[in-house]
Amino acid sequence: QVHLVESGGGSVQAGGSLTLSCVSSGPNYETLRMGWFRQAPGRAREGVARVDTSGTSTFYVNSVKGRFTIVRDNAKQTLYLQMNSLKPEDTAIYYCAADPNGRVATWHFTYWGQGTQVTVSS
Repeated sequence: QVHLVESGGGSVQAGGSLTLSCVSSGPNYETLRMGWFRQAPGRAREGVARVDTSGTSTFYVNSVKGRFTIVRDNAKQTLYLQMNSLKPEDTAIYYCAADPNGRVATWHFTYWGQGTQVTVSS
């Protein structure tokens, strides 16, 4: 069983930065694909960024390309989302996700954290 705990959310002004963290407990972290999702009020959950098991292959949704960076530290079993140049439209609950199928590159994930709130004011 994989247990994910996010932290690092908060309130920031537009143009500011935040770094989210997601610590995973459970075995074989290095075999898990990892991703970040977000859900804004009244909107469906959307994939933001994902990374392969080694951390070398990443994918971003167009709206965050060039501003967000997903990084994983397998030794610490921790996933990060570095967010720069934040915009009010980035306001959402951000979720960490993991999936044991490391051989595909999709937005399908099995395990989810509880989420952390990010609020960007103009």
